Amino acid sequence: MISQVTGAALRGLLVVVFITMPALLLPGTSSDSSQIITLVALFAAAVTIAEYATAYPGLVEFRYAPPFNRIRFASLFATVLALSLIARGQVAPTALTDLVEALGKLFGQALDYTYSPVRLVTLALPETTSAQHVALVRSCAGLAQVISICTVAWFLVIVWLRRWPSGREPFNIWVNLPTFDPAAGGDILDRLRRDARFNLSLGIVLPFLLPAAMKLAAVFLRPMTLESPLMLIWMVAAWGFLPTSLLMRGIAMIRVARMIRYNRRRAAAQLADGYQPA
Repeated sequence: MISQVTGAALRGLLVVVFITMPALLLPGTSSDSSQIITLVALFAAAVTIAEYATAYPGLVEFRYAPPFNRIRFASLFATVLALSLIARGQVAPTALTDLVEALGKLFGQALDYTYSPVRLVTLALPETTSAQHVALVRSCAGLAQVISICTVAWFLVIVWLRRWPSGREPFNIWVNLPTFDPAAGGDILDRLRRDARFNLSLGIVLPFLLPAAMKLAAVFLRPMTLESPLMLIWMVAAWGFLPTSLLMRGIAMIRVARMIRYNRRRAAAQLADGYQPA
């Protein structure tokens, strides 16, 4: 119990560091923004501690199937950190910020081709946006997409090489999928496959849909220029992370469905062998 509460407190601290990191790295953050960010960080930390301090999860999926959530958090943390360093380099450049910005420019230019998600992000900006800011957004989007691709590839390697989620303890679908009701109706395999296909499809198209939604919102609302460093960091990070999370969830549910199918076949084979005559 003590170790569980300690782990929950450590996760809450990491959440606080993660949320406040852009404001701490960016010079000149206003006091009002700092107060709002602090309140959001404390609330998120409280929710995280409450979730991980209990024996059974209520919202977090695959809590007992590491490193699913660790990979997702590491990916989002790395994205926000990289984008924060790029934004800091615009006002207080250092050797580290110059290196990250150079990587962002490299990836942004490489991924900026016709109908690419990075190209759509830059096209979603208002026409009056300066070329320098467009280049900045392109660098951030390119770096975020590369981190997203590497995260999905990393998870795929773990799934197939380490046979995730098989481990020392048997996989418990009731605990690791608290928002999935196996008794809601229909065969659980069909529902898992259907949810997996939905998550995979949405994860693939979301990098294209979000810039389109951003452009459409500019028609009815105020255009989003992403000139605020904090808005640029969080919007681009969300654009890169949400598809990654959906793709990982779809891959995980496919893997769980295959495990259930394998166990069913093995149980049926054992039952058939039990009725064979001696």
